[in-house]
Amino acid sequence: MKVALFVPCFIDAFYPQVGIATLELLERLGLDVDYPQDQTCCGQPMANSGAHKDAAGAERVFVRNFADYDYVVGPSASCTHHVREHFTAIEQTSAVQKVRRNTYELVEFLHDVLDVREFPWAEFPHRVGLHNSCSAVRHLRETSNSEVAATPFSKPRALLERVKGIEFVAPARPDECCGFGGTFSVTEEAVSVRMGQDKVRDHVGAGAEYIVSGDMSCLMHQQGCAERLKLDAKFIHIAQVLNGAQG
Repeated sequence: MKVALFVPCFIDAFYPQVGIATLELLERLGLDVDYPQDQTCCGQPMANSGAHKDAAGAERVFVRNFADYDYVVGPSASCTHHVREHFTAIEQTSAVQKVRRNTYELVEFLHDVLDVREFPWAEFPHRVGLHNSCSAVRHLRETSNSEVAATPFSKPRALLERVKGIEFVAPARPDECCGFGGTFSVTEEAVSVRMGQDKVRDHVGAGAEYIVSGDMSCLMHQQGCAERLKLDAKFIHIAQVLNGAQG
């Protein structure tokens, strides 16, 4: 199995520790992981803004970097969804289709492909609020939707439940958007801020010490809101918890 690590641009720039934790975690699980040195942004910011043609260059670079691997794994549901469903600015060659088909977000790769259920090195003795991003819920189907009358499930929680010492608290609106939304947080700043404030208040009100998510972009937004509200909350990516970080 040839696995490549895709590190989203905002993680590379602001949260490199998340990329490192993802690599270390995959290596703990016995995988030989490559990190293509020439990788760049996947093009999602341009496509999110409606500038689909402007994403073509980034998409070509992405395919060139990752075409030779069986799996491409990245710690971001939104970037994964963009590659799988919106990589359409370039010709759909067999290499492009292969990359789109084989790109996975970390949680679904661990849960669905590797079928991992044990993390004996991990311990996180804290009360945790789990934030499921819109991309993880609506597009990658990593959790059930609260408004749908069906058997509930959560792939990230199924993984985190195997971490020693962790305690979950439940926000009142578990899959409500936090307001980040990429370029939405720029074009609709006031709405985005209020949604972020509501989200962190919901988690802190439920007793969360840490807010954990597979999408660092959402946590970046929520952390900014929490700091301005002077709320006592900490934020950490699921890769860090599963890799053994203790806070």
